[in-house]
Amino acid sequence: MNKYRTHNCGELSLKNKGQEILLSGWINKKRDHGNLLFFDLRDNYGITQCVIDKKNKYFFSVEKTQLESVVRIKGKVIERTKETINSDILTGQIEIQVSSYEILSECAELPLPVFSDQNYSEEIRLKYRFLDLRRKKIHENINLRSKVISYIRKKMSEYGFLEYQTPILTSSSPEGARDFLVPSRLNPGRFYALPQAPQQFKQLIMISGFDKYFQIAPCFRDEDARADRSPGEFYQLDLEMSFVEEQDIFKIVEDLLVSVFTNFSKKKVKKIKFPQIKYKDAMSMYGTDKPDLRNPLIIKDVSDIFKREDVSFEIFKKILNQDGTAAKCIVTKNTGNKSRNFFDSIDKWAKLQGSSGLAYITLEKNKNLEAKGPIGKFLTNKALEALSIVSEAKPGDSIFFACGKLKEVEKLLSQARDKIGEDLNLIDQNIFEFCWIVDYPMFEIDENTNKIKFSHNPFSMPKGDINQLNFNKPLEIIANQYDIVCNGIELSSGAIRNHLPNLMYKLFSIAGYTSEQVDIKFSGMINALKYGAPPHGGIAPGIDRIVMLLAGEKNIREITMFPMNQNAQDLLMNAPSEVSNDQLKELCLKIIKKN
Repeated sequence: MNKYRTHNCGELSLKNKGQEILLSGWINKKRDHGNLLFFDLRDNYGITQCVIDKKNKYFFSVEKTQLESVVRIKGKVIERTKETINSDILTGQIEIQVSSYEILSECAELPLPVFSDQNYSEEIRLKYRFLDLRRKKIHENINLRSKVISYIRKKMSEYGFLEYQTPILTSSSPEGARDFLVPSRLNPGRFYALPQAPQQFKQLIMISGFDKYFQIAPCFRDEDARADRSPGEFYQLDLEMSFVEEQDIFKIVEDLLVSVFTNFSKKKVKKIKFPQIKYKDAMSMYGTDKPDLRNPLIIKDVSDIFKREDVSFEIFKKILNQDGTAAKCIVTKNTGNKSRNFFDSIDKWAKLQGSSGLAYITLEKNKNLEAKGPIGKFLTNKALEALSIVSEAKPGDSIFFACGKLKEVEKLLSQARDKIGEDLNLIDQNIFEFCWIVDYPMFEIDENTNKIKFSHNPFSMPKGDINQLNFNKPLEIIANQYDIVCNGIELSSGAIRNHLPNLMYKLFSIAGYTSEQVDIKFSGMINALKYGAPPHGGIAPGIDRIVMLLAGEKNIREITMFPMNQNAQDLLMNAPSEVSNDQLKELCLKIIKKN
């Protein structure tokens, strides 16, 4: 026992009845019943109700104490009456009859209430994050995060992995996002970069003869914030293995994620063995490489239907005469009886996304198959029969169509699939559904420069027999890369790595790098590969997104202890901040202000 507490605020029960105890914590809430004053005492572990009688000399002190002040109380554990039992808290069968009371630290006027999860502006919540973190929901989220990370470390050790730490100050690398640069005092005019990921270092660890590496790794990318992405920094479970194929990595990751999601959520993991979907099939069926498989809606290609001679919908026909275009559709089951408002609202939504809208019909069966809706008159009975076969639509079903450039159609119908799935309550909120997206293209065309660039990870091994690859058709080369997705959220990317230096030079030359540029940009990696590198591969599931899913949150800020705002500013610590001229001189730097 120390002078502040004999117990914490979450552990007392009827077995402690009659005991004299000490508790310390924050005053969470007060309820004045005239001659009796009840107050809830809160700490990291829970809440205990305390009661003080008006005859007690400390009564008026308790009455005047501001909520969120830190106090110490002494008292006796007593049993609550049946009608006052609170089954929502662990200590709900008892309360403390206060005999003495001391204020350890007074609280100023609160800028936001702590005892409720009421929404407040981002500015207030982040400026007073230490208060925001006291609130029940977010406090539990942060504790959940800690427990998940500890559990992951334990599991990785059981799988035979060892944890190694990689450098935070390293060299700049073209890995997709902007680097955070750190000026070097001892090397004026030169800069370190904070690592976007430990990608090269973990490969070097494999080349160094270590077999199974992992790390809960901080990563830094100067990119804009999104609901599922923090600006600036994030954490990932970084792992790498030697002498493996992708299925070896899949087995470890599947077992780990099923174990984590089963142990830390009441929701069910639908499939223990995650389905593997080729990238081109994911884009064709879902319009995205991050599909939410809880949604049963599938996108179908109906370009050939609208090219038929007996179809007179000229708007689509004209578009489909151009290269790189497609007509695709989504079928919604048994929605033929929906009101006109249902269809018009989806069409209006599509226009708000910047498209020309979504055409639609509803199938009916009289003597022949017929179509109701704005474009039904352009489709003959035979065309409808063919459409029914291709789209798998039946009488009573509705079909939504989009036509245009392939990427634009895929993007719109991917969003429409999510929108319609939610509107029709098709998504089971009580399950986690994982999948692997595999067989990414190694290269793609940059839409801005029209040049070939790496589509995913430049350090990946191509699939197939290396000696049979046709480097003259680089867009046909498939990379041994894979992503893991859960409920429409990408958790991580991974790959079997390229461990052959000559192949690395060749692949980088296709993306426009000379051998000299590779030697300069990736000097450590390319040099190491020349001294005997094992076949190896890995992946890096995002800790933040895993915890976000487990906590049932839609914004990553809700599971991050001290997040930045949308402008990458830390309002609590006032960062980024200006620095003194002396500091700049020491680093040989000068600030040039933008006009």
